[in-house]
Amino acid sequence: MITIQLLNKVVATQDITLITKNSLAEEHFMGYEKEFNFIYDHWKTYGNVPNKETFISSFPEFPIVEVTESDKYLLDTLFEEHLYYQSVTVVQKVAELLKTDSVAAVDYLRSQMETLQPRTGNVGTNIITQAEERLKVYEEKLNAEKPWFITTGFRELDDIINGWARGEEFVVFFARTGQGKSWVLTKSLCHAWSIGYRVGYISPEMSAVKIGYRFDTALKNFSNTALLRGKPVENYSGYIEMLKQEEKPFVVATPREFGNKVTVSKLRTFVLENKLDILGVDGITYLSDERHKKGDNKTTSLTNISEDLSSLSLELGIPILVVIQSNRNGVRQEGESGTPELEDIRDSDGVAQNATKVIALRQSGAGIEFGIKKNRDGATNGKLTYFWDIDNGIFSYIPAEDDSAPEEMKQEKIKEARKTFTDGTDVF
Repeated sequence: MITIQLLNKVVATQDITLITKNSLAEEHFMGYEKEFNFIYDHWKTYGNVPNKETFISSFPEFPIVEVTESDKYLLDTLFEEHLYYQSVTVVQKVAELLKTDSVAAVDYLRSQMETLQPRTGNVGTNIITQAEERLKVYEEKLNAEKPWFITTGFRELDDIINGWARGEEFVVFFARTGQGKSWVLTKSLCHAWSIGYRVGYISPEMSAVKIGYRFDTALKNFSNTALLRGKPVENYSGYIEMLKQEEKPFVVATPREFGNKVTVSKLRTFVLENKLDILGVDGITYLSDERHKKGDNKTTSLTNISEDLSSLSLELGIPILVVIQSNRNGVRQEGESGTPELEDIRDSDGVAQNATKVIALRQSGAGIEFGIKKNRDGATNGKLTYFWDIDNGIFSYIPAEDDSAPEEMKQEKIKEARKTFTDGTDVF
């Protein structure tokens, strides 16, 4: 009955805002989808709501009633009924899944919890009355024991983007295969661990042991080749003994530990159980879309996943860093300069749209170039180049006229290089 009343009110008042302001769609008008679409399409086509005569001529059996209830009552009741029908569908499917696979049933229920939220007609936030809350958040940032931003492990990059925000921060690294994406991710997460943060790393392609060796290389510059091949490494056993005394974790998980289906809901549990301060995902394309519907393509799924990861960062108050490949257009030919552009991200524009920061990577000679393609809270289109000693996990900034580091930082690096050359050691 509530859907009949609401449609009657829209026709009687000739005002579509009850529908548009509250994002109502045909799914809210079960049994009267055709009537809703007729009104909405008429408004979209002709700029006005059909009058009662026009409406009745198309739907002679539709009951015309006088509506005296308030908009709030109509909307609250409509949303309550809609939530009921949604819940019934989910509960029925969960009951069916429980017969054969309780894990799948729980995963499905988790994936639907965000959509099964009560709604009212009051949409949006009044930023005037919310001012006190903003002040509280600001003071928490100002007086927090730890800085609001986690430094990246790349000093010159920090100067441009200020680090990774502890919340509402979804960072994307992208490049073609073999350009150093995973190493940059490991370096940044290792740095976060070294300054006191609890770190999580999702590794779809490498075991925890191999990621552990990369961590050792990034942290203490042990030869990664020697660690992998079992060659002598000076003081490695002593380092391991010292590492065992550390209490803060660096937790590596593989898809196998998630039942070969990594979802955002499972990542939420992973973060909460390990009390993580920052999360890295070495390959967003390995994640499963919990909102996938029949007919959805890869682009839609990646957009959904990136939206959910962005929401997870906001919900849990941690930065989330992910890696994704660029498409073939992201390849630069010999002699060409520059990193890939946002449109070169493989399979999805939505990933870049949902990201707060996007950094493209490209190897050039002995160096690796960082291109800052998106920085929601600061400058974009910056460029930095680092000499990369792959085997020892060392990244050394190379000052250049066209990069984005401050001039004093460039001069400081040049002075360091001159001093090193004078001492007889090649800095690069």
